[in-house]
Amino acid sequence: MPEPQPVLVVIACDPRSSHRAFEAMRIGVGVVAGENDVTFVLRGPAVHLLDADTDDLVDGDDIAKFRDNLKRLGIPFHVETEAIPTDPDWNEGGHPVVRVARAEIAALMRRGRRFIVF
Repeated sequence: MPEPQPVLVVIACDPRSSHRAFEAMRIGVGVVAGENDVTFVLRGPAVHLLDADTDDLVDGDDIAKFRDNLKRLGIPFHVETEAIPTDPDWNEGGHPVVRVARAEIAALMRRGRRFIVF
């Protein structure tokens, strides 16, 4: 039997300047709660959702809480390799990360069932 097609949550909004990045994560967690296979993809500035210091993020406290929930569930973030910061404190919480190139993001989208894009 083929693997179920995941719901893709693709986040490209900058959580340092927009609440939309957190809203995408929040919606994605709700989809996970419905027992759906969900793949989270962080592109460009959205990689800052994994910054250690959430004080500079819009909705920082909520981001930390939802990020911890995803970590507890063992759900990784697929992160655009080219966008990963050189800051040694990035992803200090050790959230599972799958590095993906742009071509791999396109492949994930071809296999998706539904899409949430922010």
